Amino acid sequence: MARLAVNVDHVATVREARGINEPDPVLAAGIAELAGADGIICHLREDRRHIKDRDLALLRQTVKTKLNMEMAAVSEMLNIAASTKPDLVTLVPERREELTTEGGLDVRANPEHYKKAVDQLKQEGIQVSFFVDPDPTQIEAAHEAGADIVEIHTGHYSEAHSESEARELFERIGVAVNKASALRLGISAGHGLNYVNIKRFKSLPLIEEYSIGHSIVARAVIVGFEKAVREMLELVRDF
Repeated sequence: MARLAVNVDHVATVREARGINEPDPVLAAGIAELAGADGIICHLREDRRHIKDRDLALLRQTVKTKLNMEMAAVSEMLNIAASTKPDLVTLVPERREELTTEGGLDVRANPEHYKKAVDQLKQEGIQVSFFVDPDPTQIEAAHEAGADIVEIHTGHYSEAHSESEARELFERIGVAVNKASALRLGISAGHGLNYVNIKRFKSLPLIEEYSIGHSIVARAVIVGFEKAVREMLELVRDF
């Protein structure tokens, strides 16, 4: 039975659209846990476009399941992680001009940099995940850099323009999952998954956890946050 980790970034995005104090991503995280979520995710970006330092601090104080801090592998964030001590850090690429994370880390391009980041985080007792494209060479590089987990980027699959393209991209994800399993890495998946396109993943039981945010927040506008989380849980736990 797969797990569901709920990303609350886009609750903060709605808040920041008005520059006020609601909706509160910390409150949303609590509701998600009460609805059965297995973990909470937040991405503290360098430009602080949604999640703020105060949100992260409050989430660390209140999350009862598992707190996954997404972040770039830069000195500022490594220091914040060291002081906050989330249960898990997921290293992600970050560009100021992107609307959301556009792809996985290119670990192969700078393996020593990522190995140093992993070593620093593990000295603080923090598990480390790498957000990577479904590319076996990147998964191998993440393993060599010391990752405990790989989160496989599902965004290209989620944005497929045809069924044939979706099938082809899903097959790549399957190959990546098998590679990660052979290396004994923890396996999660996320980006762009929703209540429809996630159903295909029932055929990939090696994926242990799904990281989902935007589609849950979008669904919550219609049915409420608790129900939106429960509906996604019903899908994921059927895998």
